[in-house]
Amino acid sequence: MEQTIQDFFHDFKQDLLAGAEASSSFQLSQFVETVAHELMDTGFLGGFELCHYRAQRGMRVDGYWFNDEGTLDLIIADFDCREELASLTGTEVDSTFKRVTKFFEASKLKELFKDLEETAPEYGLSRQVYDRGRAIQKVNFYLFSERVLSGRVSVIKDDEVSGVPASYHIWDVSRLQRQQSSRGQKEILDINFPETYGTGISCLPAHLGSDTYKSYLMVIPAAILSSMYEKYGARLLEQNVRCFLQARGNVNKGIRSTIINEPQMFFAYNNGITATAQEVEVRLGSSGLEVVRMKDLQIVNGGQTTASLFHTSRKDKISLEGVFVQMKLSIIDSEQSEVVVPKISEYANTQNKVNAADFFSNHPFHIRMEEFSRRIWAPAQQGALRETKWFYERARGQYTDAQSKLTQGEKKKFQAENPKPQMFTKTDLAKFENVWDENPRFVNLGAQKNFAQYAKRIGSEWEKSSKYFNEFYYKRAIARAIIFRKTEKLVSAQPWYNGGYRANVVAYTLALLGYYSSTLDKSIDFMHIWNKQLISNDLERALEITSEFVHDEITRPPQGISNVTEWCKKEGCWQRLKENSESLVKLLPQGFKDSLVSQEVIQNEKKQAQKIQKMDDGIEAQKAVLKIEPKQWTSLLLQCGSLDVFTEKELEIMRVATQIPKKIPTEKQSKLLIETLKKAESEGVVIK
Repeated sequence: MEQTIQDFFHDFKQDLLAGAEASSSFQLSQFVETVAHELMDTGFLGGFELCHYRAQRGMRVDGYWFNDEGTLDLIIADFDCREELASLTGTEVDSTFKRVTKFFEASKLKELFKDLEETAPEYGLSRQVYDRGRAIQKVNFYLFSERVLSGRVSVIKDDEVSGVPASYHIWDVSRLQRQQSSRGQKEILDINFPETYGTGISCLPAHLGSDTYKSYLMVIPAAILSSMYEKYGARLLEQNVRCFLQARGNVNKGIRSTIINEPQMFFAYNNGITATAQEVEVRLGSSGLEVVRMKDLQIVNGGQTTASLFHTSRKDKISLEGVFVQMKLSIIDSEQSEVVVPKISEYANTQNKVNAADFFSNHPFHIRMEEFSRRIWAPAQQGALRETKWFYERARGQYTDAQSKLTQGEKKKFQAENPKPQMFTKTDLAKFENVWDENPRFVNLGAQKNFAQYAKRIGSEWEKSSKYFNEFYYKRAIARAIIFRKTEKLVSAQPWYNGGYRANVVAYTLALLGYYSSTLDKSIDFMHIWNKQLISNDLERALEITSEFVHDEITRPPQGISNVTEWCKKEGCWQRLKENSESLVKLLPQGFKDSLVSQEVIQNEKKQAQKIQKMDDGIEAQKAVLKIEPKQWTSLLLQCGSLDVFTEKELEIMRVATQIPKKIPTEKQSKLLIETLKKAESEGVVIK
């Protein structure tokens, strides 16, 4: 049964209350953060910083983000802990947007920052708006509302505010419901080219009459591609490519040089882009067949080309007139997209391989973490009667989907076994892990960039050996999650906390305690925290002391840096914290220092877990091999035998598999068979 808007509002409100209680934050902060994270995960926002400011002069702001492309996102909330679902009128929309635009105007033109407290988050935001000046190329105003937008409200047209192009976006409860209930958990792009750009896009069908698969070769004007990127940003890029671009972030010099010096040769020199869409609409135009509409366009290879076209035209003021890009477009329906799109992305990117460019939700690392989270019970906390699980969302929406077909009784049982506060996502995992490995600066760069860095690191480590990602790794990650979330709660409750920089304080607090432990060649006892499912009083006190030290340090950036958040993104911030931490060490409780365990103990735990994982890998490989029938192994052997890329050892081991069940391949042989299967697949061999 489809969920009504009333039911969604009720559930959303309950989740907010639980989240606010779990993190000791105000409901308003929890509301803004919840909606912002929803938009970050689906590409609408590149990052987010909380910043509540309201003044008697009618100004207000609740959050912001500066991206690398000269765009500022400013957020204002319409939230009043309403008990019943209410309507948001056009008049209220206009007056709310006026408050946040007034803040932007006062910051940019009237030096508002001079009237603000220097250690407050609003000072850093207002000062940065003023300092950046003309570097701000566009401003997006976002209204987050707990109400339902009136049907009478039409689209708010783009305009200019203080000489800067501005657009307005409303996220009310009904739009949030659509976002969360749509397949793939994202609002799908629907682009009508003649309406938006005044022309269709020339194309040739390339599917040769196939009923099951359609594809087109297209020539798209670079000006349209750049304009699409300006309008939709990261939403155009498949998650894989988005991660890749976050990790690199530079403009391709070759592309820039060609556009500036030889624009007429761009089509000849550039490899073009590979893209997918759920649906296309074509028609016969004056110059032949043309695409007039695309639904859910996703660029799976060529994100660098797309971004570089946009940046070059903007920064160098270069016209893209006469510049064209070739596009290979595959039509993939929503049912197949989760499997097929990542494969297209992976194969399309092989010439430009990045360590973890294919680190999307079906990467074996995520599948393994998901398997652990569904299988391993966390010990019951002292006083609790039941054990629980930590639910890992490998793909967005899994937690909700897992409950969608359950009865009310089954749903209660599921939630008791998998409490909502113990659900965590890929970007959460990246945060929990990166702060401990001397990478706190990455965490401060925002969720997407931090995940990109984590993906690069884990992707390359997985390639070397997957045995390190075992039960010990999973349990340690949960212990780190417990510490991370407890620290968020502790910081919010401190008398010195004024509502800003919590994310920065938490990241550096944990990083500093990890750094201090490493100087003694010791570590926090993560396995003890896993077994107890909570932290000790000594660790809690150490977190309170360290977080105050970090807050005092980061809110005093060096001369020439006015924004604390920007300072926290720099390597110099981390270096200065480490250099000044000697005074902190004297304040840490002796009980905390005594609780640290030696690296020898940690290494023994890791080695034991690696042995078990090695055995598990062998068993899993054996299971996978036995699922394939002997006649299929015979077919594979015939196909592979006709190719001269397989070694005699690989062929011999396939001969063993053809004799199943008379002969059962050993665990070692099964691992080799799985590797041979992957090799066969890369050579175009299919199991028949």
